[in-house]
Amino acid sequence: MIAEIGATRGWALFNLELAASVVREAAALTTQISGEVIPSDKPGCLAMALREPVGVIVGIAPWNGPIVLGVRAIAVPLACGNSVILKASETCPRTHELIIEAFAEAGFPDGVVNIVTNAPEDAGEVVGALIDAPEVKRISFTGSTAVGRIIARRAAEHLKPCLLELGGKAPLIVLADADLDEAVKAAAFGAFMNQGQICMSTERIIVVDAIADAFVEKFSAKAKSLATGDPREGTAPLGAVVDQKTVRRVNGLIDDALAKGATLCAGGKAESVLMPATVVDHVTDAMNIYRDESFGPIVAVIRASDEADAIRIANDSAYGLSASVFTRDTARGLGVARQINSGICHVNGPTVHDEAQMPFGGVGASGYGRFGGKAGIDSFTELRWITIETRPGHFPI
Repeated sequence: MIAEIGATRGWALFNLELAASVVREAAALTTQISGEVIPSDKPGCLAMALREPVGVIVGIAPWNGPIVLGVRAIAVPLACGNSVILKASETCPRTHELIIEAFAEAGFPDGVVNIVTNAPEDAGEVVGALIDAPEVKRISFTGSTAVGRIIARRAAEHLKPCLLELGGKAPLIVLADADLDEAVKAAAFGAFMNQGQICMSTERIIVVDAIADAFVEKFSAKAKSLATGDPREGTAPLGAVVDQKTVRRVNGLIDDALAKGATLCAGGKAESVLMPATVVDHVTDAMNIYRDESFGPIVAVIRASDEADAIRIANDSAYGLSASVFTRDTARGLGVARQINSGICHVNGPTVHDEAQMPFGGVGASGYGRFGGKAGIDSFTELRWITIETRPGHFPI
């Protein structure tokens, strides 16, 4: 991971730990793939709902969390009785190959866990062929919203279901009664862990006016304390972003925001993939960073007049994956969480939070369907209705 995507050692080890948890959870699910007996209106009819494997599943995994997201594309589908083809990322093929080698060493038979790698220029053709193959019954994809739309359209031609976990623009709301120190810690972790290259990364910090200045002062100081360094040396909390394309995108967002009146509080533009933790304050809806996913170590601070305005701003996005709200009143926090359009919301916790047993997924441009726990069983099984007649039949004709 360090060599292929510029990850820090800490991010790699976190991936490894969570991936192991995903496998353990999948193993536990094997005894929870159950059905039910449904009372029938027809005398003597025993009616059952059964879950069965669907067959071959293609899992398309991204580069940013390569171990955990690669394993997520494999483990629960296997637990549900399917075989899996992992379409590796062109950015980290060796990391994804190691996952398949681990499953092979664990004793899975040939042909049950498979991998396809390809050159970047062949990605469209390879993914298209996998989706079109009649043996493939379902597709799971984690990646950008733009590519997710292409995959969904291609799969729809064959009426094949998809599970899509796509982009995000996660908001973290800080209300007037929040513990600012806790909010700062969570916001910094959510915004800058893995250089902001996580689907759940905090991209928007929405702070009510009453405490905005105090929060920004504390948060900017925290961001300035986060050093960026060569991940191979392992001496800094932030490593490299994945490529120069990311550098250009983040630099462009900074230029656009500052030209339209925003304030740079920490960090700034960079020439190399070692980008600093960057905070842009006084962001408005006229700026690109307000809506565009940055997927880099930059976060926008948006000031709201009150709680209702903060909720409005949080929902002013096509995305809806993760969200967070900070308040000392947990009942109030729950009330706000219920009003945010997202698949996931945390009260007094960071937007970056993943556990193998939780239903993970988003709404809107962040995709549909859920990985994780029992929700994953529904994604990777077919629900069938089967009846047994125990009495002689009586029919009108």
